[in-house]
Amino acid sequence: MAAVIEEHPEVQVFDEISLIEHGVRTAITRSLPVGLTYPQYEVLNLIARRGDDLTPAQIAEALKMTPGAITNTLQRLEATRLAILEPCLRDRRSKRVRLTADGREAYNRAMAAIRPKVEKLREGFTEKEFREALPFLRALRVWMAEQT
Repeated sequence: MAAVIEEHPEVQVFDEISLIEHGVRTAITRSLPVGLTYPQYEVLNLIARRGDDLTPAQIAEALKMTPGAITNTLQRLEATRLAILEPCLRDRRSKRVRLTADGREAYNRAMAAIRPKVEKLREGFTEKEFREALPFLRALRVWMAEQT
């Protein structure tokens, strides 16, 4: 009989977070409109929530992506006319990203496709349960950011 390895709770927490992230990514990816990738959805979602006028660097930082990955994703969004990059009016050096009408429509379609999964999630857990999980998760995220 193989020995059972008792894992430390911090290892179990990170395993659970990893599995949850993978499950969320998979569920969203399967629900996206044809042609829209998960990284593109993340950018559309960020801009829709925070508003236009973000720089590529701000997007990369918010999504914890490399500048190269964001550049590639933004180029693809621009090629499909879901977003446009415009020179910053203040300094003319940096660029600002904004969603096009097609980008907003694609985002709305993605959110409509995801909505049934979110509603099912809300049926499985109470708002109180989600709120109670937040302080620990936020503290863990802040602690992790301070360690880099």
